[in-house]
Amino acid sequence: MGKRKNLGGLARFVQNAFQAEASSSSELVQAESVVTAVEEVVTASQSAAGTTRTSSQIEEENVEQELMSESTRRRPAKKRKIGLLGPGYEKYDATGLAPHYTNIKQVPEKLKKYFSQRNRYFSLYSEGCLLDEEGWYSVTPELIADRIADRCRCGTVLDAFCGVGGNAIAFAKTCERVIALDTSPVRLALARHNAAIYGVSDRIEFILADYISFAKSYLSHPTPNQQRRIDVVFLSPPWGGPEYLSGVPSEAAIEKDSNSEHPEYNLSSIKPIHGAELFRLSRRITTNIAYFLPRNTSVQEISDLITEERVRESDAKDEQEGKGKAKDVPERVEVEEEWMGSKLKALTCYFGGLAAGQEHLYE
Repeated sequence: MGKRKNLGGLARFVQNAFQAEASSSSELVQAESVVTAVEEVVTASQSAAGTTRTSSQIEEENVEQELMSESTRRRPAKKRKIGLLGPGYEKYDATGLAPHYTNIKQVPEKLKKYFSQRNRYFSLYSEGCLLDEEGWYSVTPELIADRIADRCRCGTVLDAFCGVGGNAIAFAKTCERVIALDTSPVRLALARHNAAIYGVSDRIEFILADYISFAKSYLSHPTPNQQRRIDVVFLSPPWGGPEYLSGVPSEAAIEKDSNSEHPEYNLSSIKPIHGAELFRLSRRITTNIAYFLPRNTSVQEISDLITEERVRESDAKDEQEGKGKAKDVPERVEVEEEWMGSKLKALTCYFGGLAAGQEHLYE
């Protein structure tokens, strides 16, 4: 072989050595390639196995989430508590602040005779009207409230002692704007609730305030513009002592519609201030006043209200103008009896332009 390739002995030895080394190297490379391939296969297998585990876990988690989501969907949603006014009127609803009696058996003994007249107080009582204990004693029957409201038609009326809203609701039917005051947040909430039932809550501005402070604050400002102007003041103050103010009915309030005879009622019994002083304060706001009083109120005292006030106003005018006594223009007060069937319930006294025949005095 060496001769054919013209190789000498040394050359042939070197060639053979290189061939052997190359053969060994080739085998080694092949072996390393096999090992590398095996390692790659193992690594790929392990990687595939790891990927398979992760996918399985993800799939299980997805299934669990779907089950939880389905369970949540099946679970009934928590229902919002709906009061007597129904859905959409939650902000007006005062359900729970006072009981809504539907059966005479539910009513305390001392309120049963008032409960029997519930539809006279509110014709929509069955729709969910609410009254607290004082409200049962003092609310103005709806027919009477409507009558007063018709006499007091105006732009803005101030209901100085609104209670559970009997008069304020009636005023909202005949006046453009009603300002309703009360010192009890509970009664204000009940009044607003009842106004929502009658669909007039948007015309009534309910204010938590006592009338005395409100009136003094109102009068402390310069002459009010047209937007702040109050055309009529309606006074239906507490008729009794501190029991009324504390939520316990006074004897005068309890006997509001009793048939028995009572001693003459004096304006000094009115709270929180003397009835005459209350009238004088209101007259500084407007001369158009409707004064709701017990049926046994002294008529002489009612007459004296306007007489004394006219003298006071006349003297003030004379002093201001520096003249002799001006000619006094007579002013009358109209006293209207409020009857329900055969029972006299109360008196409504109209002053200023509200009195019949004195429309020219309406300012």
